[in-house]
Amino acid sequence: MADIVDAAMSAGMFNTLVTAVKAAGLVDTLKSPGPFTVFAPNDAAFAKLPQGTIDALLNDIPKLKTILTYHVVSGKYTSAEVAKQKRMTTVEGEDLKIDAAKWRLHNSIKVNDANIINLDIMVDNGVCHAIDKVLMPKMEMMQQH
Repeated sequence: MADIVDAAMSAGMFNTLVTAVKAAGLVDTLKSPGPFTVFAPNDAAFAKLPQGTIDALLNDIPKLKTILTYHVVSGKYTSAEVAKQKRMTTVEGEDLKIDAAKWRLHNSIKVNDANIINLDIMVDNGVCHAIDKVLMPKMEMMQQH
């Protein structure tokens, strides 16, 4: 198997995420033994951000790093394990709200207001779950409004 970064690169649907991880200097961290659980926004999720947001973040590395680490949880949590949680603390320090009310019927899990659209992408140093929206820490949302 590959590590988180190599798996994201080869998947072909996380190009923006990989670019952001490289710009933020997080490649070595996400290639380390971990384990990590990454809620990985796909390229379509990044495309939903307002125009210019990605370029602005690529020019503000501290903010970019904060947003990216808000998508990472220490430990390896499969979808079945995530579904048992109400909250998960991120590497960034804030909690993600987990809503697995539809887990039994549809294998559906929400993380904050994003849906997990591809479960349990297993990697050497953890597991990735593709999501359909970029998660923003509270600090970010307050600065934007």
